[in-house]
Amino acid sequence: MTTSPVSQDDTDVAIAAARAGAEIVRTRYGQRLTRIDKGGGDFATDADVAAEAAVLDVLRAARPGDAVHGEEGGRQGADGAVRQWFVDPLCGTLNYAAGTTLVAVNVALRDGPAAVADPFSGEVFFTDGETARVRRDGRDTPLVPTAATRLVDVNLDPPFPGAPAFRAVDLLAHPGFGRSLRPRVVSTTLALAWVAAGKRAAYVTDGTGLTGSVHFAAGIALCRAAGCVVTGVDGAPAGPAGRGLVAAADAETHALLLSLIREPLGTGTDPHR
Repeated sequence: MTTSPVSQDDTDVAIAAARAGAEIVRTRYGQRLTRIDKGGGDFATDADVAAEAAVLDVLRAARPGDAVHGEEGGRQGADGAVRQWFVDPLCGTLNYAAGTTLVAVNVALRDGPAAVADPFSGEVFFTDGETARVRRDGRDTPLVPTAATRLVDVNLDPPFPGAPAFRAVDLLAHPGFGRSLRPRVVSTTLALAWVAAGKRAAYVTDGTGLTGSVHFAAGIALCRAAGCVVTGVDGAPAGPAGRGLVAAADAETHALLLSLIREPLGTGTDPHR
């Protein structure tokens, strides 16, 4: 199946859509929220729904023939549509509902441009599919990954489909991890944008099919365009059938994380020590 050519306009659409959702998220922050139960302890809020509606308004106006897969509304649009957008209107709902501002609005065109908006910093991280930049105060700056912080965000949210072969908590407990890196847990894929921007050395998560996930598609696109090393937790290419995700600022950090993941807990060796 071939896709239609990607234009710069698609990048502008992704940015505008992410900003529209971010405006709702920012405006609704601190207000009384209605929770919508999804089962298994998961929930959305009326802010998630309103933010998704704002994103979809932009996409429908600019690209009426495209399909959209939203976190809250599911797949919408023509069944035969070649182009598909992935939308996570509020990544970090639990953070948001608890009064924490660590959240993101993710918008990505499959195999094309993507944008991740931080509603509270005002930053929009975006890619045209080839380069990656951040828009801050009206200025666009290239994203430059670096492992200098040594901070690694690890997603500890259930479920854990990789267990027992891979458990993120085992990675944190590995003696080699603490000798070289420092863990962080923000529970939002905003952390992937931070890897692309040099604010984090890496991001690690469990899961399957993350490249086609509304939560991860935009962040993965950013990291790839910025030049990060992105694979599954088994080192295989990240794709529809991939296992988990390791996105690292450079090859050395990526290799270190894979060695710790593959090494049985308790052996205590560290090839990078």
